[in-house]
Parts: sequence; structure tokens; C-alpha cells
Amino acid sequence: MKRAILIVIDSVGIGEMPDAAAFGDAGADTLGHIVEFDPMIEIPHLKSLGLGKIQGLEYLSSSGDIRGSYGRLKELSKGKDTTTGHWEIAGLVLEKPFKTYPHGFPKPVIDAFEKASGRGTLCNQPASGTEVIEAYGQEHLDSGKLIVYTSGDSVFQIAAHEGVVPLEELYAICLKAREILKGDYLVARVIARPFIGEKGSFERTHNRRDFSISPFAPTVLDHLKESGWPVAAVGKIYDIYNGQGITDEIHTKSNDDGMDQTLKMMEKHDTGLIFTNLVDFDSKYGHRRDVAGYRDALEAFDHRLVEIIEALGEEDLLIVTADHGNDPTFTGTDHTREMVPLLITGPRVKKDVDLKTRESFADIAATLAAYFNVKAPENGSSFLNLIWEDRDDQ
Repeated sequence: MKRAILIVIDSVGIGEMPDAAAFGDAGADTLGHIVEFDPMIEIPHLKSLGLGKIQGLEYLSSSGDIRGSYGRLKELSKGKDTTTGHWEIAGLVLEKPFKTYPHGFPKPVIDAFEKASGRGTLCNQPASGTEVIEAYGQEHLDSGKLIVYTSGDSVFQIAAHEGVVPLEELYAICLKAREILKGDYLVARVIARPFIGEKGSFERTHNRRDFSISPFAPTVLDHLKESGWPVAAVGKIYDIYNGQGITDEIHTKSNDDGMDQTLKMMEKHDTGLIFTNLVDFDSKYGHRRDVAGYRDALEAFDHRLVEIIEALGEEDLLIVTADHGNDPTFTGTDHTREMVPLLITGPRVKKDVDLKTRESFADIAATLAAYFNVKAPENGSSFLNLIWEDRDDQ
């Protein structure tokens, strides 16, 4: 019974890409700077999978037996955002980055959006999600205007108080924005950012929704689905692929809920792919430049990771990786262009195998295709033959 669990620890980069300077990210190192902040960080289960043996991560002392294979991945796509990273993990490499709006959205976009939504707009510039609701939240409450903002990513974000704009209306407005933001004004994602509370204590809720474009070409998710394998999405995975290639899905409220739902999906599906994104690392700690919070989140994930490992079946494959960096010690509030970890384990995964530096996130997609014996994506090289232990009884 073949089953793979793929967990993306969102934004946990492990050091700058060779081209990081071109993105303004020279010197970025999400994990390295967190460990520098607290050398006593306790992540024993990640270390047991070989995290400290990955090239460049020797600062993480490893003791005891290594129970997995490990390496690091470069990103071929020209971007450092959620969509680009996840699409490459699934085998789709983008030669051109998604369009961003460092000066806000042009007047034709805002005019069309205000007409479609029936509401005015506030802000319309790059901003931190928590800071923007403090700055414009009261005016939004008073006027009913929508808070529109962006970031270093290709995103059109709409913040609205749930008491002013009901969730159903906010989601419908996002769909209207999605129709506007295409062609010359294409963005990767339109994001609903609902919040509650009063001035001085506004708080974003767990009702965020991402409205993405569909992948431009088939991914390994499509090939799995077409071949009859379940593809279960946990967290914002469904949104990132706009549902394409997904057969089952559930949204989550937090990293901890994401781990709970992953375990439930493992109980529900004994075959196929379970694909999980844990977004708190990125949204709560990376963007907010909260080093201590990021450290705590890594320790909490490590504590829960053993539950996944212990639930693995004889043929199961567990892969832990990331989609980009978001160094909480870096300038600004945006993602950072970094390599990401590659940790693999399972009863039949060879122990202490160094996969070194792989040239693309898409190597994960190629490996999944080989594992499930489905059509391979156009990009990526499988490492299955390097990690999979053949047995005479199979």
C-alpha cells in the first residue's frame, strides 16, 4: 500500500540561494539565524532525520543514529513566493516571476475593483498584515471601505472586519477581484484577510482564504489523480493549486491543527498522497519578524513530528521540506530567497544517506512520480533509487 506524506514547513529556509543578492536577500538564513538567536533550540526529531547533517547546517549538532535521508534543494523558478515554491515542489518551474506591485495597484485595477465590490478602498500599498489593520481598521469600521494591500509577493489582499463585511460577502468580493486580476494585471493570489475586535486590539481570524490561479501545466498532483490515487490537501494546499489535482481537502486553523488534520487524513487514506502546509511559521512569525515565536513554533512542530513518524506504515514515505525562506532577523517583512531542507524517512527509506544539494524543488515531484509509478512531471530528477531500500520479501 503506497502512501506519501509531504509536509511543507512554510518558509523554513536554510541559507541564501546563489542568486539571493539579485532578490535583495544576500545573507538571509532563516534557520541559521534562529539557531544563532537560541543555540539551545530543541528539535531532536528533525535532527534525527538528518537536519544537522545537511550541507551548511553543521552548526546543528547531531547525535545518535540518523533515521532518514537528507539534503537541500535549490529553487529553479525565478521567485520566492508561496505559489512559485509549491508549484515547483509539484514539478512546475516558472521561468518568469509573478508580477508584483511595490507601489500599489494601478488606478484601472482599483476602479474596476471598487465598481465590482460596491465598496471603496483604503491603503493600496505594500504593508504588514497586522500593522495595516491597526492603521486603517477604525476608518474601515467607520466607512465600510475595504483595506487593500500587497507585499513583496504577487498578492492582492483584502482585509475586512467580520462585523462589517460578512465572510460570504468577502469571499464573493475576492472572486470578483480574481476575475479582474488577470492578463496584464495578473497576480498569483487574491487573499481574504478577515479580522475582528476594536481599535487597539484588532485580531486576524482563522477564516483566511486564498484564491489562486490554476497551475499553467499539469503537476504530479494531476498525474496522481488521473491514475486513481487519492490526493489529500491539508491547510492552504487546496488554495495554492486552485483545487487542481486534489481529491480531498481540509483547511486548518494553525500549525497544531495542521498536524492533527494530517494524522486524521492518514487514518482516512491508507494510499495516495497527503500534502500538508503549515503556514504559521511564515504568517505569524516570519512576516512579523518574531524570532522567539519562530523558535517556539519549530520546537512545537518537532514535538508533533514524532506522531507522524510513529504512524507511518511499512510502505510509507514521509518528506519534510519548505517553499522559500522568511528570515525573521532580516530587514523588511517579506520572504527571503533561500534553499530549503529535504528530509525523508519511512520504514524502507535508507538511513543516513546524504542527497547533497539538489538542483530543483521539482526533484520531490519526480520522486513521487517514481514512487507511485505515474507519469513524471517535465521538471525534476527522482532520488527514489538513492533512498529506497529494496527487500527480497517484496
